[in-house]
Amino acid sequence: MTKKKEESKNPGTAPDDEVIIDLDENGEEEEEPLLIEYFSKDELVEKIKELEKKQEEDKKKIEEFQGWQKKYMLLQAEFENAQKRWSKERHNLRIEYTASVLKKFLPLYDSYKKAVDTNPEDESIAQFYNQFLNIFKIFEGAEPMKVNINDPFDYHYHEALNSIERDDLPNNTIIDIIQEGWMLGKQVLRYAKVITSRKAKPPEPEPEPELKEEKKDKDSETSEEENSEINNSENDKPEEYIS
Repeated sequence: MTKKKEESKNPGTAPDDEVIIDLDENGEEEEEPLLIEYFSKDELVEKIKELEKKQEEDKKKIEEFQGWQKKYMLLQAEFENAQKRWSKERHNLRIEYTASVLKKFLPLYDSYKKAVDTNPEDESIAQFYNQFLNIFKIFEGAEPMKVNINDPFDYHYHEALNSIERDDLPNNTIIDIIQEGWMLGKQVLRYAKVITSRKAKPPEPEPEPELKEEKKDKDSETSEEENSEINNSENDKPEEYIS
């Protein structure tokens, strides 16, 4: 233990006051020794019980917190899924309303299209026809369906009104377009009404000659049996009935 003078910066402390500080071999200030508390066996048992009780309470709180956290995450996921469903339903409803309105104008388009095909040199009709198409394209990119003759029939986009036998074309090939179809984005606004081809039915095979001969032999056998039965029946009659 050494003595060390420490001047106090406080005005109320005298500069010559000496403070006793314990220093170790390196001249550094020694730390105060730790005091060990002594407990009896009963006290230690009580302390252990209290710690176990507190640990159990903490465990229950953690489990409760985890339960609430799981419920919160489930609610959040359900809310996000509901938002997605609502947005999808709103989008589908908007498309349905748009489709129902555009379908009412399709007969007018058919009239314009027929007029343009009938009078291709009339620029005024062609101008109205192009303006009409541009207005349709504003709504979800509505446009006429691209269908050509000799295309294969597809029930996703076409409606077959009739079929005609054709040997020069594959089966279910479009040979005529009765009414043009329309698309609304990726959905069908109106199916294209078409006429398709079908293969002719193969002729029925003629019976083979052997079968004909067998049939003739059977017919002759049956006729001979019938004649023999008739003769036997006549022989069995009494003499008075025989002429």
